[in-house]
Amino acid sequence: MPPADVLTPQVLLPAFAPWLDVAGLALFAASGALAAARRGQTLVTFAFFALITGVGGGTVRDLLIGAPVFWVHDARAASVCLIMALVIWITPARWWRGAALDWFDAIGLAAYAVYGAAKALGYGVPPLPAALMGVMTGCVGGIIRDVLAGEPSILMRPELYVTAAALAAGLYVALRTIGVDPWLAAAVAGVAGFGLRAAAIRFRLALPAYGDAQR
Repeated sequence: MPPADVLTPQVLLPAFAPWLDVAGLALFAASGALAAARRGQTLVTFAFFALITGVGGGTVRDLLIGAPVFWVHDARAASVCLIMALVIWITPARWWRGAALDWFDAIGLAAYAVYGAAKALGYGVPPLPAALMGVMTGCVGGIIRDVLAGEPSILMRPELYVTAAALAAGLYVALRTIGVDPWLAAAVAGVAGFGLRAAAIRFRLALPAYGDAQR
C-alpha cells in the first residue's frame, strides 16, 4: 500500500464507494432543496439547503477521521448539489408534493451510512467507530437541514431514522469484518437500512420514548 501521505479515496475505498457517494450526495441535496421548496424560498436558498444537506455529514466525518474534506478538494461534489437544487427549482411543484422529501432522504440515508462506514474503515478506523462514522455521515446533513428549515430535528422525534442509519452502517462493518465481498456487503446493508426507514415512513414505526413504560 502507498505511504499514508499519498493515500486517496480511490486507493482506500472499494470500487462501489464513489457510486454510493454520488447517490447519497444527490439524494440528500434533493431533500435539502425540497425543504426550501416547501417554504417557497428563492433559488439561492434552494442551493444553500442542497449544499449544506448534501455535504454536512461527510464534512464532519472527514474532519473526525483525518481525511481531506471531500467537497473542498473535488468540485464535482458541490456541482452535484447545485444541479439537484436547480432540478427541483425548474420542475413542477406537483412532482414533489406528499412524502417526496422523506423518500429521497431515506435512500440517501442508507447510501451515505454505508459509504461513511466504508470510508472510515479505509482510513484505518476500528469497526465500532467506523460504524458510528457511517451513522454520522447519514444523519448530520438531515439534522442541519431540519434546524435551518425550522423543523423539529429528527433526533427529537421517536421515529426510526438514526436507527436505520445505524443498521446500514453497522451491518456493512459487520459483514466486511467477517470477510464478505464489499459489493455484497454494501448491497445487503444498504437495502436493510433503506427497508427499515421505508417501513418507518409507511407504518410510522417509532422507538418507545422515555416514560412510556411508566404510563
